[in-house]
Amino acid sequence: MTTMKDLRTLEVWFVTGSQHLYGPEALAKVAEHSQVIAQSLDKNSAIPVNVVFKPVMTGPDAIRSLCKEANNSENCIGLILWMHTFSPAKMWIAGLSLLTKPFVHLHTQFNQHLPWNTIDMDFMNLNQAAHGDREFGFITARLRLARKVVVGFWQDADVISELAAWTRAAVGWNESQNLKVARFSDNMREVAVTDGDKVAAQARLGYSVSAYGIGDLVAVMNQVTDADVDKLVAEYRETYSIAEVHDRADSIKVAAKIELGMRAFLEAGNFGAFTDNFEDLHGMKQLPGIATQRLMASGYGFGGEGDWKTAALVRTMKVMAQGLTGGTSFMEDYTYSFGDSPIILGSHMLEICPSITTEKPSLEVHPLGIGGKEDPVRLVFTATSGPAVVASLVDMGNRFRMIVNEVNVIPPAEALPKLPVARAVWLPQPSLKVAAAAWIYAGGAHHTSYSQALNFEHLEDFAEIAGIELLRIGKDTTIEQFRKELRWNETSYWMNSTSGH
Repeated sequence: MTTMKDLRTLEVWFVTGSQHLYGPEALAKVAEHSQVIAQSLDKNSAIPVNVVFKPVMTGPDAIRSLCKEANNSENCIGLILWMHTFSPAKMWIAGLSLLTKPFVHLHTQFNQHLPWNTIDMDFMNLNQAAHGDREFGFITARLRLARKVVVGFWQDADVISELAAWTRAAVGWNESQNLKVARFSDNMREVAVTDGDKVAAQARLGYSVSAYGIGDLVAVMNQVTDADVDKLVAEYRETYSIAEVHDRADSIKVAAKIELGMRAFLEAGNFGAFTDNFEDLHGMKQLPGIATQRLMASGYGFGGEGDWKTAALVRTMKVMAQGLTGGTSFMEDYTYSFGDSPIILGSHMLEICPSITTEKPSLEVHPLGIGGKEDPVRLVFTATSGPAVVASLVDMGNRFRMIVNEVNVIPPAEALPKLPVARAVWLPQPSLKVAAAAWIYAGGAHHTSYSQALNFEHLEDFAEIAGIELLRIGKDTTIEQFRKELRWNETSYWMNSTSGH
């Protein structure tokens, strides 16, 4: 069972700018070229949504109508804009000022090479994106519009890759605009970074966050039938390895009942993400472990201890990553190894998504020295090695800030026979010393969204669309330059802020 929507039901509109000055024959050629490019992009498997050709824009009325149409289309998640010829940019002002969907500016040319022996002024007038896109670039800069600029021949691999990354960011933005987050109980008491301004989050990022008492969840759990519990327990036994010492039937049944209840609650409320809090489990026998892990595996976002920002980010990143290799999970920077090559052991008490491993998880039952409840059931495994990112979204009071650290996931140096939780071991770029210091200077949370499927470009494009601050910690990061960036950003946001967030 999955909460994911088929991305091929979504659309990016391919829109080309020109003008009537060149006559009907040239405009027909512009439309023909644009259709070829749109169809090529639509057929490219790297782009996960439909690319839909729209008529060539030659005047302000048509552009304004198109932008209104895009705003009102549930399936349209953004636009690819390209100026095949010169397209006077004043005619784009009214439409772009109304546009609420994100757009990417594609700076390309239909022909890859110049036809040196036959080139004439007709060719020059028709193929002058070098001219038209600069005019369009000015007006988007003048209007201070968020956008990505992609430059190159439209069939080149790097151009396709950049468009695909932006498209996934647009998918994530579309999800964020429609996302509902359920909080079972409130934030963990006295914790700062996991709390924040939910009104500002909805105004800036679109998603809504609603709190429910644990009693509301328990009431749904109590409606779960024994037959459904037995069916899910059988699925557990078929899907996971279970050692005899962990084959505790009563505990596993309780865990299955929790999962069924939580899933029913989330489905009924059309939620895409949720949080819980081990400080408030009244009426529950266990802290949700395997339930949360399996819900994440089916697409839900999650944040521990009431961390609704991370829950929303995990869900958004899962949707963005749909169809890519590698998983996405709630994560926490848990503990370090300070040695010749310092590393981070990432984990959480129970709730790491099995999408980040290629091994068969082990279903285990262990005591949990927190929460005061019965021993919870959880899945234990180690994350697959390879490149990944960890991202944190924090509320800085006057804005939201996303911090992204690029990491390399490695196998544990030794077996972990006494660690009863799922985990990932990674080398943060450029080093633990620099990465941890930069993270702390930036105010990054201990909770993150961890993804093997997405990279920095995906999150950079999302942050640009969302209009939020973004900080990168990668192979070239130095503390001196990073702290300067923090100071510059602080000054910039205060100077340009008209209200909170």
